[in-house]
Amino acid sequence: NGHLTFDGPFHSWTPYQFPGYGGRDLISPFWTDIDNRGNGVISYRQYTSGSVLTEATQDINQYFPDLSFSATWVFVATWDRVAYFPLSGTETSFQVVLISDGHYTFILMNYGTIAPIQYVQAGYDTINSRYHFSIPGSFSSYITNLTYSSNVNVPGRWAFRTDHGSRAVFYPFGPGDTENGRSDDGSSSVIYLLQQFIFFGQSYSQIYYINTKTTHTRHEKFIILWYDFIGWRAILE
Repeated sequence: NGHLTFDGPFHSWTPYQFPGYGGRDLISPFWTDIDNRGNGVISYRQYTSGSVLTEATQDINQYFPDLSFSATWVFVATWDRVAYFPLSGTETSFQVVLISDGHYTFILMNYGTIAPIQYVQAGYDTINSRYHFSIPGSFSSYITNLTYSSNVNVPGRWAFRTDHGSRAVFYPFGPGDTENGRSDDGSSSVIYLLQQFIFFGQSYSQIYYINTKTTHTRHEKFIILWYDFIGWRAILE
């Protein structure tokens, strides 16, 4: 449902506003009630070489100068033309891009076409809300403006540094990605991230990509479980 968590599966399709002063770290590019059974694809891919690392290096050095940054790992999760629950037929596209050189880490949130909806939380929150950010337009009818808004002068892109408190917008996706299936049950085996990712002081290195049914819902969620301070897991439910 457009959010990533780090302390375990988070079976919530109803967003709360940041700061939540809760007990979990949460990346929320577009937290709302998403249902891709009728249309839309949710996928991910990791990169340790090639043009995507070059693109990420250029982007981060542009947005965060004076770091002499050189990306060694990129993880791209894409929600492509997904619908809202229940089987609305609408199309909304967004991405989360995690970028690291093994020391500095960053998150990009990329937005394409956003179908109108009001109850959306976009941004991030941390345990006890020590660090948090709510992208303007969250919980309002102006959420469709994500396509045009930015904090780095690139329409549709928001960038954040996460190792401490501080063009076509989308990165490549499609052929070569590992796609989550459309069933409402099932799980991948563990996905080992090719490089650790640091989220405000904690390092994580493994992911699960899952469809899971709960007693409350059968539709897709994208959750990340970051585990034991040295591993991180993402669960796509």
